[in-house]
Amino acid sequence: MSTSPTETNNPGLAPAALAGLRILDMTNVVMGPYATQILADYGADVIKIESPQGDTTRQIPPMRNPDMGCLFLHLNRNKRSVVLDLKQPECVSAFVELAVQSDVVICNVRPSALARLGITYEALVERNPRLIWISLVGFGSDGPYGGRPAYEDLMQGLTGMPAMLVQAGSEQPHYVPLSFNDRVVGLHAAIALLAAVQWRERSGLGQFVEVPMFETMTQFTVGDHMGGATFEPPAGPMGYQRTLTKERRPYSTQDGFICLVVYTDKHWRSFFEAVGQADRFDNDSRVQNLRSRTTHANVLYAELAEIMRTRTTAEWLRLMSQADIPAAPMHTLDSVVQDPHLQAVGMFDVSEHPTEGAVRQLRPPSRWSKSPPSVRSHAPNLGEHTVEVLQEAGLPDTQIARIVQGDAKRMALAD
Repeated sequence: MSTSPTETNNPGLAPAALAGLRILDMTNVVMGPYATQILADYGADVIKIESPQGDTTRQIPPMRNPDMGCLFLHLNRNKRSVVLDLKQPECVSAFVELAVQSDVVICNVRPSALARLGITYEALVERNPRLIWISLVGFGSDGPYGGRPAYEDLMQGLTGMPAMLVQAGSEQPHYVPLSFNDRVVGLHAAIALLAAVQWRERSGLGQFVEVPMFETMTQFTVGDHMGGATFEPPAGPMGYQRTLTKERRPYSTQDGFICLVVYTDKHWRSFFEAVGQADRFDNDSRVQNLRSRTTHANVLYAELAEIMRTRTTAEWLRLMSQADIPAAPMHTLDSVVQDPHLQAVGMFDVSEHPTEGAVRQLRPPSRWSKSPPSVRSHAPNLGEHTVEVLQEAGLPDTQIARIVQGDAKRMALAD
């Protein structure tokens, strides 16, 4: 692994888990940056390569200063920003030097587009046989959709999510309101990258790894709903009845909503005892095992909905806690930030950004006894580390000066 400045940034603790792993990050928007931020939180030295215009999420409001949009701040901490205009041969040369000194290159630019610039895995691996290249694409390159652009909404539609929401009770098809696919595939990309690093530790060789959105999300989304199509010939329709019922949703109470999971035999027996129907579990065959409850999920959940309307949310939470049945209030985006558990564990940390002032961010969620993830540095300003990183790579000062001056001129013209 390459030398990284993160190796000594945990005073009193062992080096961070991925200290010494250098990742050249050519991704933008959400999927790739989410993957590399996770890796950066665990100590990897992530060098973010940006065009003179920067990652597009820099432009998403609200923001306090140009090029520092809120979403960018949440996806790019612990990284160093280097601006290279890869349309310029001198910048391509600089990129190649950075790549051959890195452990991993990760990009969501189509390989054919990079090849036109003279950047290919084959050329880089000749100089660094240990180099790992992670290519994030919309569709596997060996299928008829290979090379097509991919976006969150397209992926949700192609994997059946809006249709499933209708099947589960929505009046109209709609998208899940978050970057669902981008973040899931980002996690898969981080896992694939680490698996390739582990294989390299055994073999001494890097490799090219393609992570396609469509195939990854088909596995993720359709897995729950293979149903009868699991078997050949099919043993019934696709779909998991319990989760597709329109009655599976937060339940209305007298004064709000509650999220309730009555799932196991013990849950159902305890629930009926709590609401004064102690004999119900033994006398109703529909609730006595998971198979029967799945078959009758729509009717049973509708009955739960009627019962839950009879008390307040606080009353139900107290009663379900006593019965040891999982239940929780339904948060809004505003109230989840105030959740007492998240407050106690410090999930939303406020720190001072050198140009953006006080910034609230979500801390790494896992806890480690010896080499914990951490927030070591702020999300970088555009090109903040260009000179620093190029000097580390050993580029001549004259070349660095030409690159910086050329980028400054192009950014000024863009403004």
